[in-house]
Amino acid sequence: MKYKELEKKLKAYGCYPVQRQMGGHPLWYSPITGREFKMSNHGSEEVATGTLRSILKMAGVK
Repeated sequence: MKYKELEKKLKAYGCYPVQRQMGGHPLWYSPITGREFKMSNHGSEEVATGTLRSILKMAGVK
């Protein structure tokens, strides 16, 4: 899965980017968990399997 596809999936679950960054990575908010989590902005690059799993877990999607 590419980062752009992941962004679309997260937006479908109601997640959205906030106006802050952490260590150069944009922060996203998940209404499912009520927490912010780090995302990356690599666009058309593939998301590593462990990174994908971690992002989905933090977003409360998986």
